[in-house]
Amino acid sequence: MKIAVIHDYADVFRTTRAYQRLQGQDVVVHTDAYTDPARVVELVSGCEAVLLTQQRVPVTREIVARLPDLRFISQTSANVYHIDLAACTEHGVVVSAGRGGGGGGRTPYSTTAELTWGLILASPRHLPFEVERLKQGHWHTTVGTRLEGHTLGIYAFGHIGAAVARVGRAFGMKVVCWGREGSTARARAEGFEVAKSRETRGIVTADDLARMKSTALLVNTSRAPIIAEGALVAALAKGRPGFAAVDVYETEPVVGGAHPLLTMSNALCTPHLGYAEQEGYEGIYAGGVERLLAWAAGKPIDVVNPEALERKKR
Repeated sequence: MKIAVIHDYADVFRTTRAYQRLQGQDVVVHTDAYTDPARVVELVSGCEAVLLTQQRVPVTREIVARLPDLRFISQTSANVYHIDLAACTEHGVVVSAGRGGGGGGRTPYSTTAELTWGLILASPRHLPFEVERLKQGHWHTTVGTRLEGHTLGIYAFGHIGAAVARVGRAFGMKVVCWGREGSTARARAEGFEVAKSRETRGIVTADDLARMKSTALLVNTSRAPIIAEGALVAALAKGRPGFAAVDVYETEPVVGGAHPLLTMSNALCTPHLGYAEQEGYEGIYAGGVERLLAWAAGKPIDVVNPEALERKKR
């Protein structure tokens, strides 16, 4: 079986336990970050199966139609919104998806919370700037801001928000949570203050940003569309908020430095590292390989388009 593993940016798949289970198979790993259809077709051409890493590339109808040898897609998470399932079914391409498998990997929620605090701590103390200045021969050129006594606002008290809030409390910050009713109820149950908000409020608007202090830091490690498109760049240019730390973007991957936030001195940007942690990868790749091997053995599992199995038999 010829298998393509695509968009493994950090070339981590070959370091996992799951990779060892594919000995004897013809496995080609690509670390390419480009997602245009022609490039994807080039990477997967001639392969019977493809292992996708999370939702890093849209698998469009155009791509599926140009891959006549493709018979199986193994998705390393339960989300398949980036895959044209109708096109896959029409072309007899079976798609399997689900949570991590037998690799023992932990949930990515804790790793995203850890990165969130890394960004929070690095931004007000100007750590990236000071590190580079020190390498260039300079010494101590900025003054930082402490966290203790300041307000930490959390939007949505889910797995990530809750972990971030608890650390904020440990740092002596005033933690205020807001979001939908279920989210705020969980926050109250843990003794956190809850801010009033409309139930329908789903994004951070330009007006919201304009009300932030010039000393405020906005951190987004969740989803880029939470903030109205273009609003954060405009707000940072006006100085309210004064700083931002961002790990997610409207269109990913961001290559060639092609994002306005990367040009701003008051923005700290990371390339969607929230879930990028070794044990997390162990888990998602274990599930992906488990589904690959089940399909190769003629007993596919976690199939999200079972009609493709019937079409293949015709």
